[in-house]
Amino acid sequence: PPRTAETGRAEPITWNGQAPAVMPRGIARPRVAIPVFPGTNCEYDSTRACLRAGMTVETNVVRNLTPEALAQSAVGLEHSISHAQIVFLPGGFSGGDEPDGSAKFIVSFLRNPRLADAIHDLLQNRDGLMLGICNGFQALVKLGLLPFGEIRDTDENCPTLTYNTIGRHQSSIVRTRVCSKLSPWLMEAELGGSGYNVPISHGEGRFVAPSKAAADLIAHGQVGTQYVDLEGRPSMDILVNPNGSLEAIEGIFSPDGRVFGKMGHLERRGPFVAVNIPGEKHMPLFESGAEYFQ
Repeated sequence: PPRTAETGRAEPITWNGQAPAVMPRGIARPRVAIPVFPGTNCEYDSTRACLRAGMTVETNVVRNLTPEALAQSAVGLEHSISHAQIVFLPGGFSGGDEPDGSAKFIVSFLRNPRLADAIHDLLQNRDGLMLGICNGFQALVKLGLLPFGEIRDTDENCPTLTYNTIGRHQSSIVRTRVCSKLSPWLMEAELGGSGYNVPISHGEGRFVAPSKAAADLIAHGQVGTQYVDLEGRPSMDILVNPNGSLEAIEGIFSPDGRVFGKMGHLERRGPFVAVNIPGEKHMPLFESGAEYFQ
């Protein structure tokens, strides 16, 4: 999409030259800001999922070739966030997940005071939402936005995401169930039930937390989704829980539900994806986010 020379900001885009589906007159079409970091690889699927749900999208490519380009990218993203209702951090391997593990580049960039202020303004003053999938989920956790709902320093007493128990990348279809709907992102999803089949692709997706932090998340209903077996039961079996996440946790949200992060790539759903695998594949995550503003 075209970008202005002054800010590097992208204009709202369509998918394959087509506008999103027409929505009834008078119903809001929320704007989504999607930053694209070096190593992000799910921006196109993420854009398509948002457009399909009736949102508009503005992508912002973060350029880091020079300090000037990086600063200019921060200005462009700040402008995009200030005009958006949703910020969506898509999946990938930002910065190659090196040298200190996943999402380090995203975390460093979004701790820029002007970006942190823009995010806090969106969430605390403008009734906005934030979503992170896979690499984006990792970033939300390491920023403190999950589980606290604000950018803050984290320590060993906080939840985090680390290397899969198996010690390598996992790519497969897993089943997840919704176990709490205390978030706008899950208001249209089925609670419990047989669950949803969703693609995963990550090497650092294991959710870990001290026992008190995990107990608090469960007690406050902040565990949104879990890995489950065919009967809908959470499990530590590697065939069910591919990364060995504590309590089979696949996704969590902030205390007010505005920030949601999960490992499974719901944006990869399509009419020709996993057609040989039975079960429901459409968790209405993006539709729920759009409906919140309607």
